[in-house]
Amino acid sequence: MVSAPPPYDERLTAPRSWWLIAAGLGVACALVLFPFGPLPLLCGLVGGTALAAVCVSAYGGVRVRVVAGSLVAGEARIPVSALGEAEPLDAQEARAWRTYKADTRAHMVLRGYVPTAVRIPVTDPGDPTPYVYVSTRHPERLAAALRAAREASAS
Repeated sequence: MVSAPPPYDERLTAPRSWWLIAAGLGVACALVLFPFGPLPLLCGLVGGTALAAVCVSAYGGVRVRVVAGSLVAGEARIPVSALGEAEPLDAQEARAWRTYKADTRAHMVLRGYVPTAVRIPVTDPGDPTPYVYVSTRHPERLAAALRAAREASAS
């Protein structure tokens, strides 16, 4: 009996400071509408905060998973059989791959507020993407989950 690979599921969320900025934008909207009375002020506060919060949540909330023999990172679903060995990147190396080492053909699930990442070469000869860059707070765990999923799908 083959044991199932260890599951990996991570949700990258925006930092707390972004939520404070969203609340500040709501206050700014309220102040703009202050001269028109208390009801527009309240509408500006609620509406501005809600709109900013939706924007923060939409950008900040990306999910990274290894399920059913695939890496699911944001909207991308890539079979582990098309991927090479994952390379965990520390903060300094991840920054280098985000900036001057980056290849414009690479698929990047990049969140600047997450300092570490994983770089995974794409081994599919029909795919022009050289590698996948995925921001993650647990690069070693993600690399281990990808390795286990690849071994499980090979057997």
